[in-house]
Amino acid sequence: MLMQGFVGFMWLLSMALILFSGFALIDAAIRREDAYRAADKQSKAFWLIILGLAFVVNLIFNILSFLPIIGLIATIVYMVDVRPAIKGLPGGGRSRKGSSSDGPYGPYNGGR
Repeated sequence: MLMQGFVGFMWLLSMALILFSGFALIDAAIRREDAYRAADKQSKAFWLIILGLAFVVNLIFNILSFLPIIGLIATIVYMVDVRPAIKGLPGGGRSRKGSSSDGPYGPYNGGR
């Protein structure tokens, strides 16, 4: 009875870790590349690789292994340090779907 409760708790903890790292990976993927540079953080590709590895490790390995703990630390660093710095930029660092006539400072209206 006690062992079933422990296994159930570890399963829930593992699922929470997978969801947390998955959320961080998706959040890193929707941010603009230039937002990482503007916030003076590592590149978008770096964080996508680190968070992708953390997500895969959480899927494959048991929560009692040390690799998911390393992935959790990387995910926490992204969520506590990188994400707030990028969200603090104008536009929130999100990719936006603009018109093909948009310039670096907004829409181009042809001098009208």
